[in-house]
Amino acid sequence: MTLAAPDDRNDGPVSIEEYEALNAKLTEAETAASTARDGHLRALAELDNVRKRAEREIDSARKYGSERVLGDLLAISDSLELGLKAAGAPEATVQSIREGMALTQKQLAMFFEKFGVVAVDPAGQVFDPTYHEAVSAIPSSDVAPNHVLSVMQKGYRLHERLLRPAMVIVAKAPPTS
Repeated sequence: MTLAAPDDRNDGPVSIEEYEALNAKLTEAETAASTARDGHLRALAELDNVRKRAEREIDSARKYGSERVLGDLLAISDSLELGLKAAGAPEATVQSIREGMALTQKQLAMFFEKFGVVAVDPAGQVFDPTYHEAVSAIPSSDVAPNHVLSVMQKGYRLHERLLRPAMVIVAKAPPTS
């Protein structure tokens, strides 16, 4: 028995064996398409899960990213509290308060070092507007013009990024008589 070929083909009749082979290929292609569609849907779902997980992690980093830094800063806060309490004691001396402040300042310096914060103390250096903020310029015969005469407030860098410029007074040439 033979079947007629579709209208668009003029190859002649198709045998039952050829029909069954074509039907098997069609079933196989439909199965492959269904499997590919399922894989595609799973990949889309996984992509959506990854996006949602990344959003949660970013949100968590925003909320709790400074947890480690702040935890280390608590020891310095405790030291300041103890120093204030000790300063109020009747047996407190200027020397003991000074020593306590020096220890707290040392703790803070170690904290900064641990997190990559470096002080910018440009005394005597050439004025650099990238790292220094000039508050005023004063005539000086001791310091070369356009050099930092004195530092009013140190600046700070976080690795290579400037956190705060140093506030400085810049030397200018003394007036000529």
